[in-house]
Amino acid sequence: MSEVQNLVEVKHLKEYFPINTGVFKTKPLKAVDDVSFAIRKGETLGLVGESGCGKTTVGRTLLHLYKPTDGEIWFEGKQIKTKEDILEYRKKSAMVFQDPYSSLNPRMTVSDIIGEPLDVHKLYKDKKERQERVLELMSRVGLNSEHANRYAHEFSGGQRQRIGIARALAMRPEFVVCDEPVSALDVSIQAQVINMFDELQDQMGLTYLFIAHDLLVVRHISDRIAVMYLGKMVEMADAKEIYDHPLHPYTKCLMSAVPLPDPKKARENKRIVLHGDIPSPLNAPSGCPFRTRCPYATDACSETMPEFKEVSSGHFVACHNLEKFSD
Repeated sequence: MSEVQNLVEVKHLKEYFPINTGVFKTKPLKAVDDVSFAIRKGETLGLVGESGCGKTTVGRTLLHLYKPTDGEIWFEGKQIKTKEDILEYRKKSAMVFQDPYSSLNPRMTVSDIIGEPLDVHKLYKDKKERQERVLELMSRVGLNSEHANRYAHEFSGGQRQRIGIARALAMRPEFVVCDEPVSALDVSIQAQVINMFDELQDQMGLTYLFIAHDLLVVRHISDRIAVMYLGKMVEMADAKEIYDHPLHPYTKCLMSAVPLPDPKKARENKRIVLHGDIPSPLNAPSGCPFRTRCPYATDACSETMPEFKEVSSGHFVACHNLEKFSD
């Protein structure tokens, strides 16, 4: 069913969290609601959207850090179901967390932080081999060997994120979920870390799911880009295609907000301003979740969720009214 070239495949993924609304009453918060996509071996899929749209939940559910409410996750053509499947899958996948300040244990040295996955899976014969592996990982991410016995608080934000990346690479994973890995860093450091992700991908043949807010960062690193809104996938296409020809009204709005370096083009750029606030995922609108803020919404939008379908080669959109505003 899965093609071999797809390293990771997600089918109808749902992640609902029960929220207490009264005495013995709960209501599901639909953080991820019926999301499907595939990531090919060696590519980077960028995942973008407003805060609270479910991007991070997709990444964490994909690695079974949250148990999926429903749906299927396939890896290398095999569905991940049993505990044994999850254990094997975790040896081949890793996560780089958003906040380099809270994702590292302050009581552990850098050597112990990076070596922890090796300890858990017992991947070395003796202490010498472990130490060599840790130093090799540090060298890969641009850290010096004398940093090995220091603690996380002695490093800058960019260096801490490098420690987190080295830890993620300890198992020689094939698939890495990068959860906004540069959003907590200074702009000058962001470029260094992004370029390092690119180099590591070339050297180690990595496949990324790259979650981010910054659309310029996503454009630089991604082969394809997927756009989420309120737990749903609304558009997915090649990075160039989605920047040059966005089809969904929400994607058009996001792209209009990207700053342009050319002052002349920036003046000509028509900014699309969305009115109203993003609805709560606890009380999501019926039908299409974007209809409450969409200038093209019709009665059909409130009745049914549009199908996420391929409208041209590799370009998927979920919208009832594409013909109204397509160029």
